[in-house]
Amino acid sequence: MASLNLTSITPQPTGFSWNNNSYRNPTIFIPRKRHFSVTLATSSPETNSPTTTEKPEIELEFIGPNPGSDGSYPVDKAKAISGEKLLRNIMLDNKIELYAAYGKVMNCGGGGSCGTCIVEIVDGKDLLNERTNTELRYLKKKPESWRLACQTIVGNKENSGKVVVQRLPQWKNA
Repeated sequence: MASLNLTSITPQPTGFSWNNNSYRNPTIFIPRKRHFSVTLATSSPETNSPTTTEKPEIELEFIGPNPGSDGSYPVDKAKAISGEKLLRNIMLDNKIELYAAYGKVMNCGGGGSCGTCIVEIVDGKDLLNERTNTELRYLKKKPESWRLACQTIVGNKENSGKVVVQRLPQWKNA
């Protein structure tokens, strides 16, 4: 544990008088010391305390919409702490393509009002939140496995596992 002592100096007026509407004694500032003590606690990587618990992680695999020249689908991977981020934000943070051409220009920025961030959950549906009312409205005629990335919370802060996501399912094999 590190300790740091700080001193601040605050100017205080000492002599000021009014005499016949003129200044006889100019204001003189004498510094006044105030002592502060700050204690910093840091954890070093060498010290593994038993009270430190790691947050559960969700592994994500994002399958591309179209196969490559060799016939296999491209796969991007990412990890996220369970329950802390929306699927949309994870994809954008990891520079994983989320939108088709129209969606890149005309998306709502994650507000759930356009329906351009559709993904298909291939595996790990139980690691995600239930469909929101917004999703029920936009995806009522779509397969149950389709979700809006802007409405999908990855994990619940307690679970861990793997989620497989098909990007742009509407373009699959197009």
